[in-house]
Amino acid sequence: MHRLNAWLRRHPMVVDSAWALPVLALGLLAAVESTGSPVDPMAPWRHYTGIALACALPAMMVVRRRWPDATTAVAVGLGLFQVAARVEPGLSSVAYLVFGYTGAAFGRPWTSRLALAASLTAGPLTLWRLTPASERQDPYKAVFLAVLMSTPFVLCWAWGRLTRVRRAYLIELEDRAARLERERDARAKVAVAAERARIARELHDVVAHNVSVMIVQADGAAYVLDSSPQQAKEALNTIASTGRQALAEMRRLLGVLRTADTAEEYVPQPGVEELPELLEQVRTAGLAVEYSATGEVRELPRGLELTVYRIVQEALTNVRKHGGPDARARVAVDFRPGDLEVLVEDDGRGSTREQLDGGTDGLGHGLIGMRERVGMVSGSLDVGPRPGGGFRIRAVLPLKVSK
Repeated sequence: MHRLNAWLRRHPMVVDSAWALPVLALGLLAAVESTGSPVDPMAPWRHYTGIALACALPAMMVVRRRWPDATTAVAVGLGLFQVAARVEPGLSSVAYLVFGYTGAAFGRPWTSRLALAASLTAGPLTLWRLTPASERQDPYKAVFLAVLMSTPFVLCWAWGRLTRVRRAYLIELEDRAARLERERDARAKVAVAAERARIARELHDVVAHNVSVMIVQADGAAYVLDSSPQQAKEALNTIASTGRQALAEMRRLLGVLRTADTAEEYVPQPGVEELPELLEQVRTAGLAVEYSATGEVRELPRGLELTVYRIVQEALTNVRKHGGPDARARVAVDFRPGDLEVLVEDDGRGSTREQLDGGTDGLGHGLIGMRERVGMVSGSLDVGPRPGGGFRIRAVLPLKVSK
């Protein structure tokens, strides 16, 4: 049924033809049988004129929605001609009601106004030209008959106006639904892009940190393999445990791509409480790190804790890559009433253009990713050379103070 209705809406002439056929048949039958007054010399002419109107009006009904302005104007002209020629209305005159509706529903503004004017004057003109003078003697009766004759035309015109308003409302609803669908698709694309960027940052932090630890340990193991086999064995154990940890984090992270409904379960969420473990891993890799936490330590939102952890992780990875063999680092976390300050500085060889650009891995996920993380929590990030040598990263992350 729905397909049939959709097909009929796409082919309006089929529906109009179905309505025009009975009007044509009944109108021709009535026009042929009507012979008019035998004493009227114009009766034959009016007879053939009625037959012509009985054919013309249904024919225009077929194309009324394709050319609503032209068919309505021609119908008004034919109606005026019929009244002026004193051609008696037949069954085909029902088509005039259809054209009153058509002008209001599908025509331009001037067509709608023309249809309304014709509807209002149809009764008085018909009464004046086609009714005996005796029926017009009583003014009250004449007014009543004129209003009665015009009422069907006015009602059809009003129905057409309601149809136009309803159609405009439906079109507006369809446009709104289409806009909402486009906006939904756009938001989905933005969300996908943001999720990809987040996963890229996570992958960079996981891989860059753990692989750099493994490289340092592998170099140390190769250096002491002959002179100190036990130390080399410990380095290899560290490499194995670091690789397993990186693999576990990557599996949890990539689970987001496979299972959207349980994304929160797979996202790795290390926080501030894991910082000592991270620093111990860095010290094992050969980088001396001092750690201090000041202020009132309290529980933070998981997103903020992850940001702190990744900032420290990325900063220490950069120190190992660019600080030199004798570099020392210091990590300080200060819990203040309104914000949290994270400070990571070293006394190594200082910054390079590569560090400042965030292109430490050729992909630009280093300090750029750190800035994105800080920006997501409406914080501020200050990176650059440290007075006296070395490099400093300072992040201030706002805290929501509950009242």
